[in-house]
Amino acid sequence: MTSRVAATRYARALFDVARKEGDIQQAGRDIEGFARLVAENEPLSRAFANPAIPAQRKRAVVEQLFAAAGPTSPIVQKLVLMLAERDRLVLLPELATAYEARLMENAQVVHAQLTTAVALPQDRIAALQQGLARATGREVQLAASVDPSIIGGAVARIGSTVYDGSVTTQLQKVKERLTAAAAE
Repeated sequence: MTSRVAATRYARALFDVARKEGDIQQAGRDIEGFARLVAENEPLSRAFANPAIPAQRKRAVVEQLFAAAGPTSPIVQKLVLMLAERDRLVLLPELATAYEARLMENAQVVHAQLTTAVALPQDRIAALQQGLARATGREVQLAASVDPSIIGGAVARIGSTVYDGSVTTQLQKVKERLTAAAAE
């Protein structure tokens, strides 16, 4: 089983338990905060990834971190302690990402990436965001970027779906049609 699959399973289990307890947002903040703490502390991150350090020692470190951090969701504490016992703390970054995706899915929100040839005014970005929301039937959180290589138009990515309205792609399609017509 890959680490991504395992992290997704742990995230799903955490989400299900948090939902039963009515605390999905707090659990998300806590797991994300703990994962960020580990990621930002290079010696700690290396220690958690080191198979030569016994799992019990890692658990003791996690307990000390929770004691110093103050109030944390009990379900997050149980999960992280279990990960320490099973020597799976390296899954924390992927687990936090998978949990965030689960939260977004539960809230009917999708992330979208919009790429345009030039920077767009905010009202145009808002209009495109509304159009994507209608197309997906979900609320869209849009991140805009500029890439002059697309010449004009826009490319929107939502998960694995791409809406490509770039001039570069249109020119490529015209070229393919002309080449196919010439070959006949």
